[in-house]
Amino acid sequence: MPDAIVIGAGPAGLATARLLNALGLDPLILEKADAVGAVWRRHYDRLHLHTPRVHSALPGLPMPTAYGRYPSRDQFIDYLETYAKTFKLRTNFKAAVRRVRREGWLWRVEMDGESFASPVVVVATGWADFPNRPTWPGQASFGGPILHSTDYRNAAPYGGKKVLVVGFGNSGAEIALDLCEAGADVTLSVRSPVRILPRDLLGLPILSFAIAERFLPARVADAINAPILRLAIGGIESLGMLKAPKGPIRMIVEDDRVPVLDIGTVARIRAGDIKVRGAIARFGETSVAFEDGPEAPFDAAVLATGFRPDLRPLLPEVKGVLDEKGRPLASDRPTAAPGLYFVGAFASPTGQIRQIGIGAKRVAEAARRFLREGGAASRA
Repeated sequence: MPDAIVIGAGPAGLATARLLNALGLDPLILEKADAVGAVWRRHYDRLHLHTPRVHSALPGLPMPTAYGRYPSRDQFIDYLETYAKTFKLRTNFKAAVRRVRREGWLWRVEMDGESFASPVVVVATGWADFPNRPTWPGQASFGGPILHSTDYRNAAPYGGKKVLVVGFGNSGAEIALDLCEAGADVTLSVRSPVRILPRDLLGLPILSFAIAERFLPARVADAINAPILRLAIGGIESLGMLKAPKGPIRMIVEDDRVPVLDIGTVARIRAGDIKVRGAIARFGETSVAFEDGPEAPFDAAVLATGFRPDLRPLLPEVKGVLDEKGRPLASDRPTAAPGLYFVGAFASPTGQIRQIGIGAKRVAEAARRFLREGGAASRA
């Protein structure tokens, strides 16, 4: 019986398993795909990390300097493969976990036709397996493809076509730029107020400022940063977008929303190469109507509408660990269910992968304490 079962072989699962190993425990990773980093393999081709290499390595293994400041998707996948091999992490692939339930003092992790038991379970599945796919009136009649950003690979099929990108988060901004650079006629549908940051500021990654200010209250850090960010980005109201009332750090800490880290999309919008419209009212057969004005013709739409993770099917009988929408109430620390942990479930202003390393360390240490103290008490 493994000391711990880790669900997911992405960055969070690999980091947690390695740190459990380092503490002398024997974890088993269960991964539904056939390789590590499955979610990253599905991301669009041009993707690069928005956080710098030096702050994006997992515990115990720096990234090669040859990756540059912002590693590509393929480089990061190579790094995850190297990480798993370097630390000889025991992984069962094609092992899709269907349900986790309490069985005495153990957790029973069930798959199709097989199950494992362990006193500790770490859910490290992330949120990219839960794409949010909203619908609009008339959508079924639209003659072109409507795909979620998780299904977008590159701009090759869309050169010279009119493409609507719905949503202005980091994926939407980068996909719009990718399409624009490939010669597509791109429009962004931006419904909600946004916050835009430069990925680099004064020659440094913007993440470096957040890390330096991590001990400040979010409201104070946002107030300090506001003047220079206004100079760096400029006003966005003239571009057809509204600025979010909260500063970027408060957005992350209070709302779990990540601001846009701009890599050139805003300049293309200012130049008129990418158009901005408001919320969608309805689809036609060859067009889309918007709430802020007349309809326009389109050949395709990409829904960069984010994700809505819901872990209730995975943990149907476990009380006090998920909110009403199925998101974890606690991440990177013990939960209300002894021996059950989540890693990497919340966004972080100092970088998601950096936080994964911190959270994995906390959870590994908490799991060891539980096995030494709580686990023994449970068996008594």
